[in-house]
Amino acid sequence: MATSSKPKRRSRGMIETLPSGSLRVRIKAGIDPVTKKEHHLTEVVPAGPDAAAEAEKVRTKLLNQLDERRASKTRATVNQLLDKHFELLKVEPKTMEGYQSVTRNHIRPLLGEQQLGKIDGHILDSFYSVLRTCRAHCGGRKFVEHRKQGEHQCTDKCRPHVCKGLGDGSLRKIQAVLSGAGKRAKRWGWIGVNPFDLAEPLPGAQSNPQPPSLEQAARIATEAWQDLDWGMLIWLAFITGARRGELCALAWDRLDFSTRVLTIRSSIAQSGAKTWEKETKTHQQRRISLDERTVALLRSYREHCAERAGLKTMPAAARIFSLKPDGSTWLKPDSVSQRYARMCARLGWDMNIHQLRHYSATELIAAGTDIRTVAGRLGHGGGGTTTLRVYSAWVAEADDRASGTLAGRLPDLPVALSAQGKLAPVALVAAPEDESPYKRIAKDLQGAIVSGVLAPGQQLPTVVDLAKRYEVSFGTAQRAIAQLRAAGLVSVSRGKRAVVVDPAAAADGEPAKVVGLRERRGK
Repeated sequence: MATSSKPKRRSRGMIETLPSGSLRVRIKAGIDPVTKKEHHLTEVVPAGPDAAAEAEKVRTKLLNQLDERRASKTRATVNQLLDKHFELLKVEPKTMEGYQSVTRNHIRPLLGEQQLGKIDGHILDSFYSVLRTCRAHCGGRKFVEHRKQGEHQCTDKCRPHVCKGLGDGSLRKIQAVLSGAGKRAKRWGWIGVNPFDLAEPLPGAQSNPQPPSLEQAARIATEAWQDLDWGMLIWLAFITGARRGELCALAWDRLDFSTRVLTIRSSIAQSGAKTWEKETKTHQQRRISLDERTVALLRSYREHCAERAGLKTMPAAARIFSLKPDGSTWLKPDSVSQRYARMCARLGWDMNIHQLRHYSATELIAAGTDIRTVAGRLGHGGGGTTTLRVYSAWVAEADDRASGTLAGRLPDLPVALSAQGKLAPVALVAAPEDESPYKRIAKDLQGAIVSGVLAPGQQLPTVVDLAKRYEVSFGTAQRAIAQLRAAGLVSVSRGKRAVVVDPAAAADGEPAKVVGLRERRGK
């Protein structure tokens, strides 16, 4: 008996037979908010002996989705959603430019025509797989990447295409656009759930600051000071750790010479040739204390700027760094970055100006400055959380040095570790209350030896270094080492530096046995 093609109506929804024998389930889902037409949820069940029962299951599933508000209420596409989303999105112009770029180059070409209700995990995984494989979405095609569009004479810049995927930073930007648009669509009632949240989370961003070394920093500063204006800017970047846009925005009224405090209130942003002044990245102003040397340099620099502009003094609102003598304009951040990169290239390094910010942070941490103070100077939010995450390696290094310092300052111990890793008693250097300078030096060195900071076989600082560090005479430092030798803690040879001995040998009253470097390295 032939199956009728007339739809079978149910209390809610209908199942109709298609010419192919398949069954189509249709559920009314209200009025499409975009097209203003009646919207239906539909799904086709292939023909077969169990098609009728399967169609009933599909109808129940769609009704549940509709009742739980998980079903899409529109046939709107991703393109239509993004158009509405960007009309209402309020972000910084630079951020908007980045969002528009990834949307134009990647989201619209690959997902733009997809209906929101049909976006699922499989589609998103395929989308991100394409982006990780090739940012040009070539699909394995071979072609030549030309240096410009239209007719032109090809040069060596017109090269065969080589696939290169998007980095995690660009993928995070794409996820931010889609997730934000999906949340807006859900709030509008277009969809019941945000389908873009089904995307596989990306790994957290790994910060890898690479500050210049002390030697590189010295060469950079020396090279920069060939030009007074440029040298002052680079010096202030070293000292304050300010962002390039914040340096460009500085004005003379933000520097208090009496209290030696520089206030960061704003930043200069740039998009192409356009620049504008805006709030700082964290939307907060901060105060940075300056050292006397830097303040003296800035005072002399202000006098230089006033003399160059033919003024008695620089106006309060004048920019500290400007191409105009009167400081009426600010520098362009991109120009500052490019000049710095060219300067470093002349020195043989591939560096960017943001690394000066890393240099300031790492030097402060290495000097023992607490994290909250470093975070405050850099303008990091979260009370130091960002600082800890970005500079965790330097914090760990500073912590390791601090542990050695603490161990060396602890009270003297009657035992020490031998070369075999065993505890052994050791003779302590006497320390009367009115101890002389040489006894104080001997006590400090002894503390480092018995705590393991100075291991057996390790050399003591030179007599010259000890004399300089403790501000004593050469003879006083020699006397301190002689006392350690008398206690059996070090061995001294003519013309060589004192070496820590194995405490076990000293405890047995035997001649001091030196665990030399050759012996420790296995000869």
